[in-house]
Amino acid sequence: MPMSPRLTHALESHIALVGFMGAGKTMLGSDLALALGRTFVDVDAEIEREAGTSITDIFGSRGESEFRVLEERRIREALATCEPAVIALGGGALGAAATRKALSERAFTILVEVDVEKAWRRVASAGDRPLARDVAAFRRLFEERLPVYRDCADAACSDLESAILAAGGVEVAPGALARLSELTPGEGKAGLVMDENVARLYGAAAEKALAGRLISAHELAAGEEAKSFASFQRLLEELPLERGDLIVALGGGCTTDVGGFAAATYMRGIGWLSAPTTLVGQVDAGIGGKTAINTRSGKNLVGAFHWPLRVVADPDLLATLPEKERREGMAELVKTGLLAGKSLWELPDAEMVRGCAVHKLTICLRDPNEKSERATLNLGHTFAHALEVAGAYGSPTHGEAVALGLVAALRLSIERGLDPVWLDEVEKVLAPRPVAVDRDLAWAALFRDKKVVGGTPKFVLLEAPGKPVWGVELSEDEVRRTLDALIADS
Repeated sequence: MPMSPRLTHALESHIALVGFMGAGKTMLGSDLALALGRTFVDVDAEIEREAGTSITDIFGSRGESEFRVLEERRIREALATCEPAVIALGGGALGAAATRKALSERAFTILVEVDVEKAWRRVASAGDRPLARDVAAFRRLFEERLPVYRDCADAACSDLESAILAAGGVEVAPGALARLSELTPGEGKAGLVMDENVARLYGAAAEKALAGRLISAHELAAGEEAKSFASFQRLLEELPLERGDLIVALGGGCTTDVGGFAAATYMRGIGWLSAPTTLVGQVDAGIGGKTAINTRSGKNLVGAFHWPLRVVADPDLLATLPEKERREGMAELVKTGLLAGKSLWELPDAEMVRGCAVHKLTICLRDPNEKSERATLNLGHTFAHALEVAGAYGSPTHGEAVALGLVAALRLSIERGLDPVWLDEVEKVLAPRPVAVDRDLAWAALFRDKKVVGGTPKFVLLEAPGKPVWGVELSEDEVRRTLDALIADS
């Protein structure tokens, strides 16, 4: 659908739902506000509440022009509030130039799409719409308003999941790599950052897709080596970008981590697009704006929260993943499924990626800087990062470490009442094996973790699938015993 977006996500903005009568904006808006922890404002309902009568009565007694004055004022008041809300507008609200201008300045506007025949069936059966008396006139009005909706909208949706994806600036679509230029926001030049493996597989396709926007291309080492200070410094020194340009990070979680952190720091911050190509990237690492590099003493200890202008996830790219790479991503996929309370790992690729993105965005849009519940996304990661540091980021791999970390978290959760069947499921799907790393190094690394507070590590456990608890303190003996069980005897 042709649109000219001003904003690419709703992280710090109101979400305005627009569309024709009968599109379902009220129900969707209520559900979206609940999911994102925001206040919901239904403009029509607010007008009726303040007027003490129905919109039909207002139309009948005062006329449509008086209703539009009330509507414009109420929208302006809703947009003037500081705390981002979800605001559902009436079908004719965009007829006012002042409203269109206010939306462009204060809101991320989502068009709630609906077929005209479905809209007619909904409103005709209700019988309470003053502009829905005649089906032919209803269709003409739909065709008249549709271009205005599209011109004002930053994104479009048809249900709650697509609304959450739109609000987070995430596009999950087979074939999206070929549309990279279309999906890259703004008009500035793009610096393409890839690891050496992705450059070999998709570099030519990405450069072709970005034709006209591409100013430079940069290769990183594959894997955790890309997240070193030396690699990061080299990238910064090579970038030829200006403040209005952006970085396109195409690759796995290491590439999006480094590319995003470069964008967060280069010229004190420029925009970036995350284009994850691996399973771990598409279901987790490429979403949510966490960017970082490693130090010898800790995983991801140097980084920034820097939300990407857009995330472009093409599930078709997963078809070329070697089985080893796919298994790397399965641990993060299983983690998300446990947190969501859904067996996401059993779905086809596109549905699987979409489901993980929706779950992570729902949490990250509520808590972008990990002040509270975003910490749940670290399920298993405190143990995992300790193992990675002890293995010098070589063995175990990130996926292997996360699989073991999940086992540790579930064992601790079972001691507190979790059904053991979920540990059986995780072990069946991931088949983790203890790894040979230095126990003392792993123990020391655990206390350098970002989630340590006052010298005490904090953990995420599960009361049940879909019911995580975070900030859990454990005894030193309990932590040591659990960590030791993950390490093979040398």
